[in-house]
Amino acid sequence: MKTLYFECGMGAAGDMLTAALLELLPEEQKQAFLSKMNALIPGVCVSTEPAVKCGITGTHMVVTVHGEEEESVDVHDHEHHHHDHDEDHEHHHHDHDEDHEHHHHDEDHEHHHHDHDGDHEHHHHHHTSMADVVALLDRMDVSETVRADAQAVYQLIAKAESEVHGTTVEAIHFHEVGSLDAVADVVGVCLLMEMIGADRIAASPVHVGSGYVRCAHGVLPVPAPATARILMGIPTYGGRVEGELCTPTGAALLRHFSQGFGDRPLMRVEKIGYGMGKKDFPRANCVRAFLGETEDSQDEIVKLECNLDDMTGEDIGFAMEQLFREGARDVFTQSIGMKKSRPGVLLTVICSPEDEDRLARCMLLHTTTLGIRRTPCTRYVMERQFRTVETEFGPVQVKHASGMGVEKEKIEYEDLARLAREQNLDLAALRRKLQK
Repeated sequence: MKTLYFECGMGAAGDMLTAALLELLPEEQKQAFLSKMNALIPGVCVSTEPAVKCGITGTHMVVTVHGEEEESVDVHDHEHHHHDHDEDHEHHHHDHDEDHEHHHHDEDHEHHHHDHDGDHEHHHHHHTSMADVVALLDRMDVSETVRADAQAVYQLIAKAESEVHGTTVEAIHFHEVGSLDAVADVVGVCLLMEMIGADRIAASPVHVGSGYVRCAHGVLPVPAPATARILMGIPTYGGRVEGELCTPTGAALLRHFSQGFGDRPLMRVEKIGYGMGKKDFPRANCVRAFLGETEDSQDEIVKLECNLDDMTGEDIGFAMEQLFREGARDVFTQSIGMKKSRPGVLLTVICSPEDEDRLARCMLLHTTTLGIRRTPCTRYVMERQFRTVETEFGPVQVKHASGMGVEKEKIEYEDLARLAREQNLDLAALRRKLQK
């Protein structure tokens, strides 16, 4: 099974994840990625440069908007006590590193689009709504998978911000994370994930850093409130490294793509990518991405189950959503007959062994059950690969599965559904046309 594992011993930011993933690609695909990114967003230029941290060489992403790369400032203890009201914090956005990428609710709800008038001298804050970001993503020349992934990442960020500020997702106005360079970070990671096509994605516990960071509205503790919200339920830790190591964007990308958080699995590593941050710390400031093969015929999983006879369909549906959000591989229900002649529901969760404690707690929290049955299982799995096929209606992603002498192939549902809507055909008819 093609497996991707992120080592986040110095946290994660969008640009660091992008650089680590980019290092996993062959040279010609790297150039294709950069060319694609530089054609996606007007005024945004994406390039790479070598970077050395503690003697280790890796890649640093350089994303400029109309020729400028913005920077962030961590706040040390003496600054926090003496310069909390220093007006110069309004001149700092984020760099492409442990960038603070924070996006706070604009109290006056005044809405400013990205201004391209060339007045970058004062680094104006741009207030961007979720609707603006979605509209920007809708216009991008990317696959439906990449678009959906990018929108889901921004939904995670917006939901965390709305909870932090006690408002709705629709009322949230992003600051730095809504800027074009941050959008490039998110889309870049989503595009690279599609190009790599890993069957399983996992990550280490996340180092969040410590201290304070300066942002658009003042000084915040590390991890910033939105980051802390996004990482709830995920193994994290602080430490003596002062600075913001995990940003909201990095946290949302890890949460969306990682199917588990724990030790690196037994795998035959084929490539390692080093995504470098911009700042220097006593430790090598990088995200490492390991790409390789895990056992492709058998896989260890855990099945968690409980019987429910006193929950509504709405409540069970909400519980299922939360279980998927917490990293369940699958969640499903079956109708059962229970004691006292009561019709009931059997709720089943399939998960990785490293995720079972977190998901069991989620089941207890969001259902009425008082106990959960746990069954360790071994399952047979097929190795999966993705490829893009050109058709008369446009490109589609095709999933090819093989293992134990069996091969299967099918068009990805999202691509099939998109084309069916565009061509006003039912799925079966479109599938027949494409197979011809």
